[in-house]
Amino acid sequence: MSGLFQDDDPPQDELPPPPMEGPGLFGDTPPAPEPIHATPYRVLARKYRPTTFDDLIGQESMVRILRNAFAAGRVAHAFMLTGVRGVGKTTTARIIARALNCTGPDGTGGPTADPCGVCSNCVGILADRHPDVIEMDAASRTGVDDVREIIEATRFRPMQARAKVFVIDEVHMLSRNAFNALLKTLEEPPPHVKFVFATTEIRKVPVTVLSRCQSFSLRRVRVAELHAHFARISEKENVQVEPAALDLIARAADGSVRDGLSILDQAMAQAEGAITTAQVADMLGLADRDAVFDLMEAVMGGKPAAALAITDRAHERGADLGTVLQDLLELLHTVTRLKSIPGLRESPELPEAERTRGAEIADRLTVPALARAWQMLLKGVAEVETAPDRRAAAEMVLIRLCHVSDMPTPGDLARRLLSTATTTPQPTAPGPSGGGTRAVANGAPMTMAEPNNAPRLSSFREVAAYVETRREPTLHAHLLHSVHLVRFAPPVIEWRQDPDAPRDLPSRLAALLQEATHTRWTVAISRETGEPTLAEQRNAADTARRNTAAEHPLVRAILAAFPGARLESVHDANTDRYGLPAEVPLGEPDIPDFAPPDAELYDDSSSPWEIDA
Repeated sequence: MSGLFQDDDPPQDELPPPPMEGPGLFGDTPPAPEPIHATPYRVLARKYRPTTFDDLIGQESMVRILRNAFAAGRVAHAFMLTGVRGVGKTTTARIIARALNCTGPDGTGGPTADPCGVCSNCVGILADRHPDVIEMDAASRTGVDDVREIIEATRFRPMQARAKVFVIDEVHMLSRNAFNALLKTLEEPPPHVKFVFATTEIRKVPVTVLSRCQSFSLRRVRVAELHAHFARISEKENVQVEPAALDLIARAADGSVRDGLSILDQAMAQAEGAITTAQVADMLGLADRDAVFDLMEAVMGGKPAAALAITDRAHERGADLGTVLQDLLELLHTVTRLKSIPGLRESPELPEAERTRGAEIADRLTVPALARAWQMLLKGVAEVETAPDRRAAAEMVLIRLCHVSDMPTPGDLARRLLSTATTTPQPTAPGPSGGGTRAVANGAPMTMAEPNNAPRLSSFREVAAYVETRREPTLHAHLLHSVHLVRFAPPVIEWRQDPDAPRDLPSRLAALLQEATHTRWTVAISRETGEPTLAEQRNAADTARRNTAAEHPLVRAILAAFPGARLESVHDANTDRYGLPAEVPLGEPDIPDFAPPDAELYDDSSSPWEIDA
């Protein structure tokens, strides 16, 4: 019980000593209190980075080759790893470095495809602090001096490990002089040196470097593999994710494990509880997958009001309508594949929505309609990217798609016009008797005849064609544009050539023909006018064919049905490579093989001939 002069404070001997200030009794500084350190957060891409070959996903071929190489002791001195970002190029390089330098738990092991992870070399490489594994970013160190430092370092033996490993990332960024400085060392490196290069642009690496490396192309990881990988990581992190949300993340990763883990990390940070499909779609700015299917059904069904209502809801949720069009384009491609290859409907690579709703849409649409929608969407996506108002441009693309959904395709329209065309005899382009033509008006084909036989050296055109096959482009160009034939009587050729043609043109052609035929040819220059050049004859023939085809009833009907269409060109299958009618060989009469189309039918009952119709 406390009295008047008593309080509830504890006795002085129970109070904690006051904190020491200044030096102690013997001049020593009092110890500072230990700071409280928070454990730093490691992103999923680093936390779950593969440490062994077994941890790599989607690269079975490369892993199998490397395992066999280590087992047989045939490990190359230089590797070139290529692939898109995030598929494991640098990670594979570090695993190779550990596999080369692992000594095992007892310190007596040799190179192995299964590094132990506990020896000093494995621990140091995993921690990125091993002195004998040197990593260089060629994107920031591109010069020849940087490469010379590497070359100088190869002269010294490793300090701790069995082999020095140089990992050069983005190697395609090195300058030309840097590549040249590296070639000799790369071809004959010291036995204790290994090189591992990584690049996303293999075409920019000189072939002289590629030929000195063992190359591996790391492929994009499939959506199904990414889905399973992300599901395992989510389970380890005690986070529930809807399967459809994992599908969205795997598709957005575009084959990159690192990109997918970054998206999954972001989804885990913003979600409260389980990660839903709607949350991931909002985070990525994507339209809901069911909404994309609804949009395709509305567009291909010719329902603009329903299509715009779907885009309005997507816009309210923050989705970019340009991205919506890209999603629609991707779905259109999937539906077209399902239409063309029905067996894909059982493929586990496709999500359930594609296998069910996508297959239903594919059954209702034709391939021409899908192809037309693809072309319009492809052009529409480009329009959205350059339009001042992306939403308005995307909606205009969808409205156009809705209004052409019930229109016949150009092929269907051509067949309708053909069935109603007049019975007037159809003119043909200039060519031999009985020959057919193929007129092209914005891609609408007509009839086609059989191709000609191979050219012979029985005319000047065939001589020019032979010169082209001999890889003589300059000589062939002059024969085409600068020579006016006066007389062709093998082995004599007379022509008049333009003033800008080379003076040695006759001798060059004569030598080439003599080599080909083992006959002495004479090529003489004449002052006579001669024929037009082959190029002039070809242009005149093209103009005549185009004018004749333009009067064809079917072509006129097509041009009238498609405003703005034009007749691009007319191809006669019976012409040669210069667009001219086939020539009659020397010594053969100019007699047509078949009667002309307007010839009267000879029908004499007294004739001994019988014709089976």
